[in-house]
Amino acid sequence: MSVEQRYIGEILVRRGALEPDKLEQALETAADRAVDLRDFLVATHTVEEDKVVRALADEVGIEFVEKLTAEAIPVDLIDAVPINFARQNHVLPLSHTDHSVRVAVANPLDPFPIDDLRILLGKTIIPVAASEEAIDDAINRVYERKDETALAEAKEGEEVEELRDLIDMTDEAPVIRWVNNLFYTAVKERASDIHIEPTDDKVIVRYRIDGRLVPRKEANRGFLASIVSRVKIEAGLNIAEKRLPQDGRITKKIAGKVVDVRVSTIPTAKGERIVMRLLDKEQVLLSLIDLGFARRELDQLEHLINRPNGIILVTGPTGSGKTTTLYGCLNTINTPEKNILTAEDPVEYELRGIGQMQVQPKIGLTFASGLRSFLRQDPDVIMVGEIRDHETAEIAIHASLTGHLVLSTLHTNDAPSAITRLVDMDIQAYQISSSVLAVLAQRLVRKLCPVCRTPYTPTAQDLRELGIDIASAQEKLAELKRVAATTVLGKQAASTLPPPPDEHNGELIFYHPGGCEACSNTGYRGRIGIFELMLIDEPVRREILNNSDAKTIQRVAQQQGMRLLREDGARQVVAGVTSVEEVLAATQAAEV
Repeated sequence: MSVEQRYIGEILVRRGALEPDKLEQALETAADRAVDLRDFLVATHTVEEDKVVRALADEVGIEFVEKLTAEAIPVDLIDAVPINFARQNHVLPLSHTDHSVRVAVANPLDPFPIDDLRILLGKTIIPVAASEEAIDDAINRVYERKDETALAEAKEGEEVEELRDLIDMTDEAPVIRWVNNLFYTAVKERASDIHIEPTDDKVIVRYRIDGRLVPRKEANRGFLASIVSRVKIEAGLNIAEKRLPQDGRITKKIAGKVVDVRVSTIPTAKGERIVMRLLDKEQVLLSLIDLGFARRELDQLEHLINRPNGIILVTGPTGSGKTTTLYGCLNTINTPEKNILTAEDPVEYELRGIGQMQVQPKIGLTFASGLRSFLRQDPDVIMVGEIRDHETAEIAIHASLTGHLVLSTLHTNDAPSAITRLVDMDIQAYQISSSVLAVLAQRLVRKLCPVCRTPYTPTAQDLRELGIDIASAQEKLAELKRVAATTVLGKQAASTLPPPPDEHNGELIFYHPGGCEACSNTGYRGRIGIFELMLIDEPVRREILNNSDAKTIQRVAQQQGMRLLREDGARQVVAGVTSVEEVLAATQAAEV
């Protein structure tokens, strides 16, 4: 770790923001992860960002400002400071006189941005300190205000220049900056989708954050044509075609981070509607140990995916994280010695060393035909995006019985229902029992914000809803605590690790969502998986051959140790990771 990083750490200790015994450990861990000490302390919630900035401000003797009022910043100051400079350096001019400019800075120890602003503005710079989050939020709001004003004066449908680099947008047209701001804010808020929806008098922008749609921006209805044209140009779509749906793709570089964006447009009575899916390439590089499994299920799944043949199915509704789990499996077993092929619709992420094929039903390239072709490519492992029909299921079974490991998905609510779903596809029971190794059902639940979660003692109703019998509650909770302690999250930041189960006066503590700036007042930040892993062992295999219903198969699987989705959700509740409400909402339809 550099001398500068140690100096910052010593300032934090001296100013009372960091405990002395935590400094050396933080320095060592930050150095190992090749990240700045400040970023590490904030990410792991060791020190709040405001406390870090306040301590540095006190050290150099400048004012600390907790909140910034973007609406009060003069327009001429906005015009004078390029947005790329403001974002890259986390600085923002706030007010000015004839001889000086008051500027918010996130790093009071860095003199270079202040010197650059002195030259740029030709005035004395009076720095005040503010958090990066507060400055970045104000930058978004203040430059968006400027762009909306400019757009109001522009002609609707005005042609705009080709986009170059997202961060380098100082001299670009206001509509380009406005659209770019959508992406910048979406990445900052960890959104998975951007919805642009026209109404009678305005354009509404909503972000899907942690699985929930949240309204974020509005624009005048007159901007719609310009906004749609801008997105279409970037996605390589036909800007003149407004009557038919179109699909495209954008690759954007946002503050050094590469993000793939899938674009879908459809015509509506109010005008064209756009939905953009943001695909984070870092997310797909997750291994299985990053997804939230308990140790037992993780060990079982890792054993299964290293088998030479058989079928492993992942089930759940759309948006339950099935693709991420499949990619995690492939990342785990991807070695130069294995030939891995995938058929996907669409190919969401490109995986190094793996042959990935996009199915195209319009030209006859279906999952079934692609799978049939794969068998002539000498594969060791095959991933099929989804088993949708009898033909695909039959070929997958044939592949597994001839020495291939097959990974795929089904749309069922729980693991036992996957068996009955295959039967409904006219697959014989003996084929299922001899080929399927396991079925993994899963859901995603939102994680409680560690900053604002509020503790409470669970009620009898809470326990009943989680499937915990009151008569044996203490025994069951003790078991859940043991399981919760085995949760594995690999190399993710310490801030995502489940805290140890809390007790107060011998009573177990659950948590409610609160609401703060760190979680955009939702009480949640991020998502994690809950799982139901059904192994096709001998007792379960007998029930399949007997054509037993899903309920019977579930009961037998439970006797063999399978935890239901809701039970695994209870593990995450006991661990303090999520709430009872989240688990109930995620597992409502998962009971056979």
